Amino acid sequence: MSKILEVKDLSIAFDTYGGEVQAVRGVEFDLHEQETLAIVGESGSGKSVTAQSLMRLTPMPPGKFTSGSIMFNGENLVDKSDKQMEEIRGRDISMIFQDPMTSLNPTMTVGKQIAEGLIKHQNMSKKAAHNRGVELLKLVGIPNPETRINQYPHQYSGGMRQRAMIAIALACDPKLLIADEPTTALDVTIQAQILDLMREIQKKTGTAIILITHDLGVVANAASRVAVMYGGKIVETGNVDEIFYQPKHPYTWGLLSSMPSLDSKAEELEAIPGSPPDLKDPPKGCPFVTRCPYAMKVCENHMPEYTDVSATQKTACWLLDERAPDVEPPQSARVEGVKTHA
Repeated sequence: MSKILEVKDLSIAFDTYGGEVQAVRGVEFDLHEQETLAIVGESGSGKSVTAQSLMRLTPMPPGKFTSGSIMFNGENLVDKSDKQMEEIRGRDISMIFQDPMTSLNPTMTVGKQIAEGLIKHQNMSKKAAHNRGVELLKLVGIPNPETRINQYPHQYSGGMRQRAMIAIALACDPKLLIADEPTTALDVTIQAQILDLMREIQKKTGTAIILITHDLGVVANAASRVAVMYGGKIVETGNVDEIFYQPKHPYTWGLLSSMPSLDSKAEELEAIPGSPPDLKDPPKGCPFVTRCPYAMKVCENHMPEYTDVSATQKTACWLLDERAPDVEPPQSARVEGVKTHA
């Protein structure tokens, strides 16, 4: 499968009254056709800013690209004008936003919102766009699509609104679908349905997916590869099995330790002590240094280079240096029996 997206040395900052916030710092990843990449991390780690930058939705100013490139189908999106990006958004790259109630237009029927992209990007007539809208609502599992297409978002349940968002995003058969926390506001049953739906649609259409989430349970069920992000940087990448069963970065250990387990007898979940770094004045070295129980002097002043753990896994941590002491992940970070998508 060919590579459709390649992000290199991407850095994004925001000018604020308190100073420059370095939200994304030297991020690199790629994506192939029909692949699902999950970007996982705590709130404030830079996941959503990274995702929005791929569609150039980051407000500029106050935001700005300070370095890097976003190569999509051989073209650098960083250099595109707003008018050029309007032709790409919705047609080639689409996004499922975090909260469908605030992302959908409450004054327009769902059908009209689906038809907008079809009329603009595929020159469909209103009637043809309406008929295609019915097909899309049926594809995403909304009952009675002929009736529902004429209803407004407030007449839909939470799960149905999320399905409608997916229908809008898929309308023009995009090559890349970005899903920003697509199941956050939904109960676990609907979450599972939405994830199953995304997998089925990917099989049918071949769309590549970037999944933004903080929920490792979602990652296990939906992704094939994972990028762990913290403090504006990607600290570890690998396929799902490697991240769950052979993690090498202490931050990944912390995320895994905080997952609830049916086998656990502990009354409280483990939490990573401390707070994420202030990105107005980020650490000189590893962004996780102030919260890491294994931090060494070198971690404070020097950001580690990536170490290739395998052909598909790489980690930025000084513990992988041959001069570092041997450290094993805590027992709580050793995941057993999790069924992954890989």
